[in-house]
Amino acid sequence: MQLTPQATADQLRHARRCLLETGEVPEGVVSLQVSLSWQRSQMAGLSPVEPPVAPPITSAADLRRALACEYDLLAHARPVMEFLHDQMRDSGSVIVLADSQGLLLHSLGDADFLTRAERVSLAPGALWREEHRGTNAIGTAIANGCPTVIHGAEHYLERNSFLTCSASPVMAPDGRLRGVLDISVDQSGYHPHTFALVRSAARMIEDRLFHARHINDPLLRLHPHVEGLGAVGEGLLAVSEDGWIMGANAIAQHWLNLSASQIGAITLDRVFGPQALRLQSLPATGQPTRVTTMQGHTLYVRDEPDRRRRVWAATPVSHTRSRSGAAAPSAAAAAAAARGRPPMAQDRRDDRRMVQALTRALRVQAQGIPVLLQGEAGTGKEVFARTLHAEGDRATKPFVAVNCASLPEALMEVELFGHVGGAFPGARPEGSPGRIRQAEGGTLFLDEIGELAPALQARLLRVLQDKQVVPVGALHPEPVDFVLVCATHQALRDAVSASRFREDLYWRVNGLTVQIPALRERGDTADLIDDMLASIALDMKRVEPPRITVEVVEALLQHPWPGNLRQLHAVLRTACALLGPHEDELHWEHFSEDLWYDVFSRPYRDDAPAAPRIDSLPPPPLASAEEASEVNLRRLSHSAIERAIQASNGNMSEAARKLGISRNTLYRRLKQVSD
Repeated sequence: MQLTPQATADQLRHARRCLLETGEVPEGVVSLQVSLSWQRSQMAGLSPVEPPVAPPITSAADLRRALACEYDLLAHARPVMEFLHDQMRDSGSVIVLADSQGLLLHSLGDADFLTRAERVSLAPGALWREEHRGTNAIGTAIANGCPTVIHGAEHYLERNSFLTCSASPVMAPDGRLRGVLDISVDQSGYHPHTFALVRSAARMIEDRLFHARHINDPLLRLHPHVEGLGAVGEGLLAVSEDGWIMGANAIAQHWLNLSASQIGAITLDRVFGPQALRLQSLPATGQPTRVTTMQGHTLYVRDEPDRRRRVWAATPVSHTRSRSGAAAPSAAAAAAAARGRPPMAQDRRDDRRMVQALTRALRVQAQGIPVLLQGEAGTGKEVFARTLHAEGDRATKPFVAVNCASLPEALMEVELFGHVGGAFPGARPEGSPGRIRQAEGGTLFLDEIGELAPALQARLLRVLQDKQVVPVGALHPEPVDFVLVCATHQALRDAVSASRFREDLYWRVNGLTVQIPALRERGDTADLIDDMLASIALDMKRVEPPRITVEVVEALLQHPWPGNLRQLHAVLRTACALLGPHEDELHWEHFSEDLWYDVFSRPYRDDAPAAPRIDSLPPPPLASAEEASEVNLRRLSHSAIERAIQASNGNMSEAARKLGISRNTLYRRLKQVSD
């Protein structure tokens, strides 16, 4: 921000009075940035001369919570602030760190000047956004998003006019504002070098935050001059092994024209074009290479070979292969074989798409890449996720499932991230690890990820980027290691377009998208029916799974099943429950009447006459409940058969097709009716 040293304090006070009286600031007295800030301060209802009714000071408890949330920012800023204090000792100054909301977190300075600063609440716990304190370096830097100097009477509140404050935003590696660093001095002792000093110090903090967050990511250093690589003013890029830009410091963002929303959602080839492949395969010598960005700027790039080797060493190994090249059986497969039943993946081998999807998902998950499952409700997304876990390298580790739509935001935060003892009223004294840490070494399955609240989306993104989780109320992050599988019934891309889901998080969870087909689209429904009957029999403690007649299976295969696997399982379970003590075969009478109407009496073709509604038929003769049910079903069956034959003009093959059964089954049913 440009200073206006020709403007005296009296001229500045006169300019503020003009603003209050006319709504305009005289030209040439202050810079445009200060003029706009004054107008914002006036619109916030602040008076330059009257003290606020309630000075905006946060409570001690809120300050403690803020310090806990900003632990890593404080940890990396304190050494830099102490270095600054050593350089400026006895100069009548105070160094202040604020969070992204303008809350002062920490301060260092000369004792006598600290006392003066505290009189205007320039101390931890105070809020210094423009709407609270008017034009000031911290609040105006937040509002403008750039380094700012507010000199003397340029402050909107006259009681702050003894200060000259220089502030610089501190940006996180993902491009978000993380905090503000400020140096405030007596306005009579200000030196322009202070502005350069605070900007350099903010860059030092940014670089410390960058290296801490991306300690396990391959790193690229950038600079227009080869001699600048490794210096304070270099650009830093953190990239994934498959070429995604996972972090960038402010300098790199400026040189590469990257926005904050693109970090985590853009690949190297979008920035460097065909040269991206060369950057991903730099020789492990640490020698710089010259590249040209898509905007035509020339930069020198150097990677960190020691860091790259460390990252590769930490990469999970893939499946162990036998001599024939086939994957060695997983623990889940071995356990399933010991039980005399094939693993779940084997149950789906008849559906080509499911086999291909499982194979592809296993390959990418072995490299730690997240998998996103999309499909209609009830299609078996969690079943697929459990299969993926059971067939993968982490089969012996936990599988933790969380439904993101089942709990309100406040409870979901604790459910996911855990908490320390006494973190909030009603918290468990011993704390809770949270579902993320419970999945350590295994698989975390987040169902209905699209329903996750925006604030939790941001926290989840941080966990996925840092591979660390900070429990509620904790001061230190905890490292975590898990593979991620997410599921949703909605199109997440549409949710991103509608601003309901963060784009950067979308690209993090969408390593590989697997579209789970609806049951009506699958080719293994008959096998699924057998598998479900075997599972249901086990739950019901039956010695053997019940058989099911061919005509019932043929009819079930024609049903569209809007509820997919969940509906099919519920139907079969109800039918099994209706089996008598000595029955071992499912017939039409074991299914509910509404399903009978939907499935068994449904014409095969949509243009055929509809079967009669159940409630339009005359009531059956009085009998016992069991006899009445059987008579009613048989009568409905006969009625549907007669109508199908009439609609087909006596063509038995066409009638059988309308009913969804074979011609032999039709003749057999007719014989049963005549008998």
